[in-house]
Amino acid sequence: MVLCGPGHPQPRLRCHRSPPAQAAAYRPRRRGPTQGQHPALECGTARSAQHPGRGETGGQGSGPPAKSAGLPPIPGPRSRRLPDLATRTPGISQDPERCDQQNRGTVSTPENPPEITPEEVSRRAAAVIDQVGQAVVGKREPLTLTLAGILAGGHILLEDLPGLGKTLAARSFAQALGLDFARAQFTPDLLPADLTGAYVYDQGNGKFQFRQGPLFTGLLLADEINRTPPKTQSALLEAMAEKQVTVEGETFQLERPFHVLATANPVEYEGTYPLPEAQLDRFLLRLSFGYPEQAEEQEVLRRRLGRQREEQTLQPVTDAAGLAAMQRAVEAIPVEEEISEYCVRIAAATRRSSSVQVGASPRGSLALVLVARAYAVINGRSYIVPEDVKAVAHAVLDHRIVLKPELWMSQARPDQVVQQVLNDVPVPAARQAAPAPHNAAAVPQGAAAGYHQAPAQQGMPPQAAAPAQQNGSQPPAGPAQ
Repeated sequence: MVLCGPGHPQPRLRCHRSPPAQAAAYRPRRRGPTQGQHPALECGTARSAQHPGRGETGGQGSGPPAKSAGLPPIPGPRSRRLPDLATRTPGISQDPERCDQQNRGTVSTPENPPEITPEEVSRRAAAVIDQVGQAVVGKREPLTLTLAGILAGGHILLEDLPGLGKTLAARSFAQALGLDFARAQFTPDLLPADLTGAYVYDQGNGKFQFRQGPLFTGLLLADEINRTPPKTQSALLEAMAEKQVTVEGETFQLERPFHVLATANPVEYEGTYPLPEAQLDRFLLRLSFGYPEQAEEQEVLRRRLGRQREEQTLQPVTDAAGLAAMQRAVEAIPVEEEISEYCVRIAAATRRSSSVQVGASPRGSLALVLVARAYAVINGRSYIVPEDVKAVAHAVLDHRIVLKPELWMSQARPDQVVQQVLNDVPVPAARQAAPAPHNAAAVPQGAAAGYHQAPAQQGMPPQAAAPAQQNGSQPPAGPAQ
């Protein structure tokens, strides 16, 4: 080793702490042009798909120190390779500026994705459910509600027994929708920084750089969310509500679209932390798959033995930009005034129930409208009928209701309260369709259909006022008021 300093007689060749050597040691590596490609800087948080043997780097300070010609290896500080805090789909950017934006979480889908029609949304939604149905057998209705929650822009809580396909469903939706996927296993020692990310000191440039956590993805699986303390659970609140995270006073925008699919085990309560009502209200839906039928369980075994491997790979139906376009198309669907009033009366009736301590908030009535609209589009309609509201009511309202403490011995459940409300609140009946205008082609499907308030009828269930349209057709016209 060549020593340097005023007390040594050796010639001063180059000190291993000299600025030129240190700068060369941490200079980003460039790939040479191959097969007509231009040189590009590799993104610090990505792994090149063309070089699978190259490990993940930790920013500009992750490259190996450069060796000077004719000199022995220079000892000195090396930038430590820090693993990513999340397991995400690998990608690469050829633009250095865009690569830096990806590290800071500012890159999103195109602002103006191509517009699509509700019919195209219904076709893509059916294809997505078919793809996910190849992995999750016999649960088409819960899968449809899950996709409706995603199209409505919300987050879903999957609360069910172990081994019923909750994690598999989340991973399958990420593959079918073409979203980046990250999984966070919630444990008692998980910290908020493990989700949001943290600033890590980079010895290469002497600065702190932000390392993204698993929240910076398209679809996050929060596995067993009730096993981590409330401090870590609350780290999801800002991300779920505002689509952003704040670390050390600096705000980072999350990718769009961004959705959280959380799982919870309702059986084991020892060592768990039940979600508070404020965080439960952030989830648009709470779903349960339940045990499969005997024929469905036999089909699960048959498919597993047929593919001869544990992993399942689904073909993507769309991508992040396509999902954003589907969500924009759903947002453009008009909602009749009678339907929105029906949702408000349902939410208000839960607050007046004698068994309820805390009823559904206005966020609950808004969730009813949004999910019912997405559910209608999935079923091939560009308008909402009351049966759409009833179909999603339990998934939307059950987890928003808190029963009175003295009813715990009577085995009362929130779903019983919601069902009683659905039976008591009168359904808006269909009114007579308006005459077709001269330019009939300009009127969207279902625009002429409307509803008026049906009077309460003694001894007649609400379904009699508005028959269910399970086949997706327009409801029959009733007498006009």
